[in-house]
Amino acid sequence: MTGSSPTSAAPRSRAQRRHDTEHRLAHDVDVWVASASADGAPYLVPLSFDWDGEALLAATPKDSPTGRNLADTRIVRLGLGHTRDVTMIDGAVEVLELDALPRQRADRFAEHTGFDPRASATPYRWFRIVPRRIQAWREEDELTGRELMRDGRWLV
Repeated sequence: MTGSSPTSAAPRSRAQRRHDTEHRLAHDVDVWVASASADGAPYLVPLSFDWDGEALLAATPKDSPTGRNLADTRIVRLGLGHTRDVTMIDGAVEVLELDALPRQRADRFAEHTGFDPRASATPYRWFRIVPRRIQAWREEDELTGRELMRDGRWLV
């Protein structure tokens, strides 16, 4: 796995990109969350997340622009990694009240991210994001074959 600097290595295979993507999902803590209001006003914010092998779990105040957008539209685009080693994820959003998530899953999120929204005085919600499409590339030479998942199924 590389950092944020450009690489001079040959383009990765799609299988390697999937491996790198799964590693990043399991180990990274923060992701850029792009949402839009029902009338199309965009909003971008970084949020902490935890990946359970199936979905990303994030939390944000329910009355924040992101919280409202995700609850209203139930779709999201995520940007994971650096601009020269990016994973773009389009996902379907499930909205859960804080007490609706099993305690073990909420505890796992808090341990992974270092943040526990259950302890906040501000009303938060959980947002479970199931990837529907995943793309990954480093530079122009990896644009071909960047789609790794379509309709929620891995292509490699």
